[in-house]
Amino acid sequence: MPIHPSNDRSPRPPRLNRTLLMWVAVAAVVLIFATLQGPGLQNRRSREIAYSDFLDDITNRRVRSVEIEKESGNIHGEYYTSGQSTGSRDASNFVTSTNSLSLPDLEKTLHEAKVRFRYESPGLWKDILPFLAWIGIFALFFYFFFYRQMRGGGGMLSFGKSRAVRITSERNKKTFADVAGIDEAKEEVEEIIEFLKNPAKFQRLGGRLPKGVLLIGSPGTGKTLLAKAIAGEANVPFFSISGSDFVEMFVGVGASRVRDLFEQAKASSPCIIFLDEIDAVGRRRANDLPGSGMETAQTLNAILVEMDGFQSDDNVIVIAATNRPDVLDPALLRPGRFDRRIYVDAPDLRGREQILGVHTKGVKIATDVNLSIIARGTPTFSGADLENLVNEAALIAVMREKDAVDMECFEDARDKVRFGKEKRSRLMDDEDRRSTAFHEAGHALLMRLVPHVTPLHKVTIIPRGRALGATMQLPEKDEYNMGKQRIIGEITVRLGGRASEEIFLSDVTNGAAMDLQQATSFAKAMVCEWGMTEAVGLPYLSDYDRPEGEIFAVSRPYSEDTARRVDIEVRRILDESYREALRLLRENREDIELLVAGLMEYEMLNRDDIELILRERSIEPLREIRKASHETHPVPKVEEEKGEVT
Repeated sequence: MPIHPSNDRSPRPPRLNRTLLMWVAVAAVVLIFATLQGPGLQNRRSREIAYSDFLDDITNRRVRSVEIEKESGNIHGEYYTSGQSTGSRDASNFVTSTNSLSLPDLEKTLHEAKVRFRYESPGLWKDILPFLAWIGIFALFFYFFFYRQMRGGGGMLSFGKSRAVRITSERNKKTFADVAGIDEAKEEVEEIIEFLKNPAKFQRLGGRLPKGVLLIGSPGTGKTLLAKAIAGEANVPFFSISGSDFVEMFVGVGASRVRDLFEQAKASSPCIIFLDEIDAVGRRRANDLPGSGMETAQTLNAILVEMDGFQSDDNVIVIAATNRPDVLDPALLRPGRFDRRIYVDAPDLRGREQILGVHTKGVKIATDVNLSIIARGTPTFSGADLENLVNEAALIAVMREKDAVDMECFEDARDKVRFGKEKRSRLMDDEDRRSTAFHEAGHALLMRLVPHVTPLHKVTIIPRGRALGATMQLPEKDEYNMGKQRIIGEITVRLGGRASEEIFLSDVTNGAAMDLQQATSFAKAMVCEWGMTEAVGLPYLSDYDRPEGEIFAVSRPYSEDTARRVDIEVRRILDESYREALRLLRENREDIELLVAGLMEYEMLNRDDIELILRERSIEPLREIRKASHETHPVPKVEEEKGEVT
């Protein structure tokens, strides 16, 4: 078969020759060492005898051969082995010694006994070559186990090297087309991209771009993705490293890695350095306890020095990301370092719809899917949450053997991501189901009755996560401000489950723990942060407002009298809201009982189901609708396996 030039892969002799040379060198050194040291090792295994016994062995014809060292008087000999002489010994070798004056007599005795002997003088070369052989072995060991690993960037002596991942422009395929929902942040970095593409354009008028850009935002909002898109748009290399990769238990290692990172970046300029989670090494130095942050402080100092050391023609942009800007050292944020801060917020309604459009490009979507409805139902989701939502919906569609991902899959995926997976395997008796139904029905009815609160979406008594049931709300739009009446209404809704238990069960359960926590948080924020009560007034009294440099706050940042008034106001807000919840539920007892009947029968009711039940004052119309839907789309029969559940 002819060989085409394009397919002709020539071997790589340099690597093969180096490997072969290594093994040849090792074999040569070992062979030399074994040759020179072999007799010595053998002699060290010989039996030491007295000189008089040696003379007797010669007389009795037991000695076969002898080597004599004139200078030292040492004698190395070999006995006849068994079968070669009647006077043979078990040991084949022996060693003894005498003085040089007796050597002439010994030589005469050996001649008379017809024993082969020779004189041996070690010489200088036999003393030096074993030493040189040891040096060669150590040199090979050092080269292959230390030097090669240091030169290749790996091994035990390379911990001072940077661990940054270098992504070239050919490998980085991210562009602004892959980033959605953060249009303002993209606009702020457009001039950085233009600078990396054409630095002379800015230098012509004496302009200087910021050396450092700090991306601030909650986890999952797209800070890393935005940094990759900047590098992709500018078509420059991208060095990515996490702040924790600088920190080691050895002091000075982090600083060495910082210096090595910036040296690599300058050699590849123009380029971008991305420091993810910079708060791991950039924390305020005044907050470090004595002796606990020496390595972190030195690493931070190295970053500060390297950013100050940029030359005007380095063309290296440092982008850092954090979700804790409050803990960063002020020296990092001064002009000349990270002097530009870009806030990457959670996406709004339009941004969520755009993000869903990006993540559904590779997913087969059914015709009934409306991304705007999904975006409206995910008001607090970040970009990472939305990506996870699309993936979960696709997995649900696969498990249900559907041809495409439909709206039902997205609804179930959203509930799974937000509230947890349904736990239908958890067996609950009728009493537990009934108490859960009254609890959730209290929440659901108050969402209809209390004005200005987030509208009801669905209610279920199927356990999800740690909750035995859930009442879900669906905002109609993005909300950025909440008024006082709205907040009090939300507190009233949170207390509806406990109020319903008290009215209809004549008892209360532990199922209201999360409701009480959320209601108390709202009430405390009203009193301490939002200045919405007359008794306390406008002072900002949050416990999180600590003086700069203080780590452990042992007391509240306000007086005991103010703390007492705060406690009284929080209790008053909760009590008034709870009384309002009791009043509304008592006035609408029949509605609660209808909702409970529907939940006990169907376990989950959406807003349309609830409106139908309350409008018709019966669950019979819902039965007819569910029956017709069941006949049109029958559910596959699943045989239940009986087993013991503990």
